[in-house]
Amino acid sequence: MTEAQDKIDLNCDTGEGVGNEETLMPFITSCNIACGGHAGSMASVAQVVALAKKHQVKIGAHPSFPDEKNFGRECIPIPIPQLRKSLIEQINLVAAQCEREGVKMHHIKPHGALYNRCAVDKTYGEMMVNLMLEHFPEVVLYAPYNSVIAKLGKGKIKVYAEGFADRNYNTDHSLVSRKEKNAMLTDKQTILKHIEHMLLDHKITTVTGEEIDTRVNTVCVHGDSPGAVALVQFLYHELKEKNLLKIAKNG
Repeated sequence: MTEAQDKIDLNCDTGEGVGNEETLMPFITSCNIACGGHAGSMASVAQVVALAKKHQVKIGAHPSFPDEKNFGRECIPIPIPQLRKSLIEQINLVAAQCEREGVKMHHIKPHGALYNRCAVDKTYGEMMVNLMLEHFPEVVLYAPYNSVIAKLGKGKIKVYAEGFADRNYNTDHSLVSRKEKNAMLTDKQTILKHIEHMLLDHKITTVTGEEIDTRVNTVCVHGDSPGAVALVQFLYHELKEKNLLKIAKNG
């Protein structure tokens, strides 16, 4: 293994109706808050922002296609200007609550189908980057390594390359579909090795056994996965003990 160039941020999707935020917060370093597109409301955003402030966890907006029916996991036919308007409204829900609490909104991470579309589609990637440049220029974008949106954002906005702790990868850097039985990683030691391989070797072992290049600044654990709380507790302690966790507080 090579030496790590940096430590990682451990992020988790929150405010999606699971109700486990209070137990997650002590063991993550940033959170992505659902803000009304696929899940979430003004009340849930307020609750999660307050918890994040209490535990000094970096706060991010987690906007999506406005599609609660499919939990934001389907690309819906919506004109780009209309989608852009919805995303600004969603993100502002988190930004306004951060202002009320006297904390900074640290990042934006698109959710589900929007995240995947921005990763490969220049039209959607440009829309998101330009939206951030115009309305949230100081905020970090969480995006897949070497993706279309990450390349579009380079030199314009700050981008954190994101890896997924609990998901298997295809050789094109996409995540294995949740419809497949092997989409999720569940064994804690396997997940830890998966993260260390990303961070220390700059590699991901794909579902077919091939090695692909990567760089990661932040790693996501899905907050709605079974056993998510136990997993983040395990990863927090293991990564902290190995001096691989970036404990950067609010901002």
